[in-house]
Amino acid sequence: MRPRFSPWSWLLLYLPLLPACSSYAPPDALAGMSRDEVVARMGPPDIERRMDAGSRLEFPRGPYGKQTWFVYFDPAGRALRAEQVLTEQNFLRINPGMAQDDVRKLLGRPGVVHGLGRARGEVWSYRYENYFCQWFQVELSLQQQVRSAGYGEPPECEGRGRNDLIIEMP
Repeated sequence: MRPRFSPWSWLLLYLPLLPACSSYAPPDALAGMSRDEVVARMGPPDIERRMDAGSRLEFPRGPYGKQTWFVYFDPAGRALRAEQVLTEQNFLRINPGMAQDDVRKLLGRPGVVHGLGRARGEVWSYRYENYFCQWFQVELSLQQQVRSAGYGEPPECEGRGRNDLIIEMP
């Protein structure tokens, strides 16, 4: 009996999806592109921030928003570089007392925001690429300052054993 789909059929079926997996990152030849060219390639940004030496566009990306790219521009509007900011190094820079706006400037928009009971503030949660089923969370007070920060278990992982290893392919 002959199979319904040959290996070539599967390749033709999934080949158009391959560029979608790599489209979360900015283009390789980003340096020197205009703002409009970057937006045409990456889609509309979440926010544009004015910086001392130019501007920055923020692009939350990927499945479950596990990447956030900041693209920096010079005063003439030409791209200088791109940076993926949802990293352990940036998470370590979040400290109690830090202003909510400073967290947003460092990590971008949170993937999930939950209010705390009794109007005590809120929790910002950031999914990011890691080998464990965890996300980074920032607890903010009513005064819009970091009360605490650390790692937690996202809802899609609840009920799994603590020793389960989750490996997700980009």
